[in-house]
Amino acid sequence: MPKATFMYWQKRFERENPDKVLEETIIAIRKNNKDYGYRRVVAELHNQGYKVNKKKVQKIMQKLGLQVTSFTRKSRKYTSYKGKVGIIAPNRIRRRFNTHV
Repeated sequence: MPKATFMYWQKRFERENPDKVLEETIIAIRKNNKDYGYRRVVAELHNQGYKVNKKKVQKIMQKLGLQVTSFTRKSRKYTSYKGKVGIIAPNRIRRRFNTHV
């Protein structure tokens, strides 16, 4: 490994996290609201006065493992049943709707 690369990464690890305050705020928002995804967290941050991009919030939430699992497609079962819709018309022409086959 080149020395310049080694020194670059050495300095990078010693650098302080610039998003520490934002991470703490996001964790506090998620502690109060367990079902908030990144969209609601971004809206809450905007309400609190932070100017932050949704992609940055997404990246931070993925890094901290704060993904919402309660509203994913796999967690809900699909059903198209809407109950009894409309009324059944009377059989005025006395058609047979049942077959012997």
